[in-house]
Amino acid sequence: MMDGGYVWLLLAVVLAGAELAVPGVFLVFVAIAAAITGALSLIFPDLTLPVELVVFGAWSVVATLIGRRWYRDYPVDTADPMLNDRAARLIGQDVIVVEPIVGGSGRVRIGDGEWSAHGPDLPVGSRVRIVGVSGTGVTVALAD
Repeated sequence: MMDGGYVWLLLAVVLAGAELAVPGVFLVFVAIAAAITGALSLIFPDLTLPVELVVFGAWSVVATLIGRRWYRDYPVDTADPMLNDRAARLIGQDVIVVEPIVGGSGRVRIGDGEWSAHGPDLPVGSRVRIVGVSGTGVTVALAD
């Protein structure tokens, strides 16, 4: 039968590998706890399973708290901060009015779809710039 320390180390490797398959960063901290537990189990072979579980639980909490604090204090910079905010990515785009904006409401073409638009009265074909997004509508202003 496999020694308990090696089982913990194997669990650490499996958890670290699973971290690559799931979004976010969490399993790596549990993997660290499993690796520490495995190392302690190999150093102190007389540790019983209940003690190993307590060590694993304690190190899981400690590693997670340290990791959360680290990511809060040192956030990951990205080249595209609006990557997952599709609405915010629309702001600043120039689009064409496809249904006249009359009384503050009309439609514009964004990509291959049409969106309701709010802004100054403008005829079809006018080039406008998106200045805001609210739900399924955009706020536009006449482009320069």
